[in-house]
Amino acid sequence: MKLLKSAVWLIIIVVVVLGAGFLLRPLYYLNELTYFQEWKSGVESRDVNVAGVRMHYLAEGPASGQPVVLVHGLGVRAEEWAALAPYLVQAGYRVYMPDLPGYGRSEKPADFSYSIHDEAAMVAGFMDALGLKRVDLGGWSMGGGIVQHVAFDHLDRVRKLMLFDAVGLNEPPVFDTRLFTPENAEQLGQLEALLTPHPAEMPGFITRDVLKYFRRDGWVIQRAMASMLTRKDATDSMLPQLKMPVLIVWGAEDRILPVSQGETLHRLLPQSELDIIQGCGHLAPKECTAEVGPRVVAFENE
Repeated sequence: MKLLKSAVWLIIIVVVVLGAGFLLRPLYYLNELTYFQEWKSGVESRDVNVAGVRMHYLAEGPASGQPVVLVHGLGVRAEEWAALAPYLVQAGYRVYMPDLPGYGRSEKPADFSYSIHDEAAMVAGFMDALGLKRVDLGGWSMGGGIVQHVAFDHLDRVRKLMLFDAVGLNEPPVFDTRLFTPENAEQLGQLEALLTPHPAEMPGFITRDVLKYFRRDGWVIQRAMASMLTRKDATDSMLPQLKMPVLIVWGAEDRILPVSQGETLHRLLPQSELDIIQGCGHLAPKECTAEVGPRVVAFENE
């Protein structure tokens, strides 16, 4: 009986400690849960050295499948592709999702520029390190600008190109760029409203932890944004020289990169296909995957 009581008290203490930890550091616990679910689902989590920088990446799908490399956007990580990747895996593709330097579980070197051009060089180096000779390449938001540079610099290595609500054009932003490193709950709410037409209410304890993240790692985002604002890496003149098939996917309600930019990309890439996803904003591959996933697979299978 005494042993049973001790066990009960031990369980209560563990639950209390875990509960308190979750309230204090919810992002840590949510990340660990995500990593556990990836492991349980068979998603490979690996590191590779690229130009002296440790880059983390996720990989899934048959080893013999056509390789698809998906590049995330500003301030996020490889896990942003979690909803879309299974569509490609089920269709027989081998999907690689790197964390760019500065993001996710990759290193954050203090002396790196975090510009689109230099991140593109790291993506090409990532392909070299894994021995990926010819890939299908997809990029979302800032990642879309990065993959345009990779495709231009390595025309013979990109079989197909996919651009999801992608930056690249020499156009000024239509939103307050400071919101990408919010300093308070109000600014975080404004950022969420920019990203999605249907933002979910965030509990206060999670909001506080998210703001801590921005205070700790926001310098990477600020450095990348400062580089993008110079528009020195604009791709307007590069795009007409790309000849591979291109799929452009855009959320009709994107408040960060208006649909007009997707239409301009489509004009500059006459061989491209443009799919505008109704009812969705900047997060179309994540929030409208039921529409985006089948279209991506159809493009890949053409």
